[in-house]
Amino acid sequence: MNPDGPVIVIGAAGIDVKGHAAEPLRTGTSVRGTVRNSVGGVARNVAENLARLEVPTVLLSAVGQDHDGDYVLAHTAAAGVDTSRVLRLPGVHTGSYVALLDADGQLVYSVSEYDIVGAISPLYLQSHRRLFADAAMIVIDANLSPRAITSIFRMARRYDLPVCADPTSHELATKLIPFLGELHMVAPDAMEAAILCGQPDAPRTSEEAIQTAQCLASLGVDVAIVTLGEQGLAYADGRGAGHIPALNTQVIDRTGVGDALTAAVIFGLLNDMPTDEAMRLGVAAAAVTLRTRESVHPELTLDMLYDQLVV
Repeated sequence: MNPDGPVIVIGAAGIDVKGHAAEPLRTGTSVRGTVRNSVGGVARNVAENLARLEVPTVLLSAVGQDHDGDYVLAHTAAAGVDTSRVLRLPGVHTGSYVALLDADGQLVYSVSEYDIVGAISPLYLQSHRRLFADAAMIVIDANLSPRAITSIFRMARRYDLPVCADPTSHELATKLIPFLGELHMVAPDAMEAAILCGQPDAPRTSEEAIQTAQCLASLGVDVAIVTLGEQGLAYADGRGAGHIPALNTQVIDRTGVGDALTAAVIFGLLNDMPTDEAMRLGVAAAAVTLRTRESVHPELTLDMLYDQLVV
């Protein structure tokens, strides 16, 4: 591990399509609202947030040789992410995610098409082993195949690299279960956390979420987070546990909020901040991301996060 090296972020990069209804949704017909496109993908969002916080960041992902792929890479590189190693695949669509939001901005339905992430193979990862040898940390999302995840943890062990993970969805979270004992940090929502712990029900209160975070810590996770939306987050590490309330803020779009939280916490961990301070940065990043229609706040800075905490 090289403490001054880049963070390698591995997983999905693509386009988010968000339909925000302006009136109650009705089955079988359209309603008035807005439809917006933005650059997305869990791993890509985390990478852009890190780069905007001035963390050297390399993205390993796959996009098509199409207009969407060109746009995703240009936008991501302009934010400061090294995209030079991203695979470009002919005859394949760049990944995408479609979200349908109700009039309050709550997610009602979503569809994800990220089969292209299967191209992130052990061979592709091994071809960049020199990059891993000089890295500070690895961040993954659970869109990756089990074989790719296994390969990543193998290299993490070889080069003594901490691994942080975003479970991505309730269905995909199960891929991380075999590796909980090797995770430096994981940031699931309440249901994802319950799945990782083998619990039948998601925690509903801050006290229950703290217990679930402690469960993850008991399974070997160094820093376990359970996000609770409007209730903030719960966390546990080897030294203690706690709850950080959410900040009151205007809600425009919830897409990418968890990715921003993950990135800000990672920033704190990289800079040896106390765990509770890193968590507060994460909550601040979530709050500022809620106020933009983009999946990553286009003007995100560390000063912005600290200003949010002061407010």
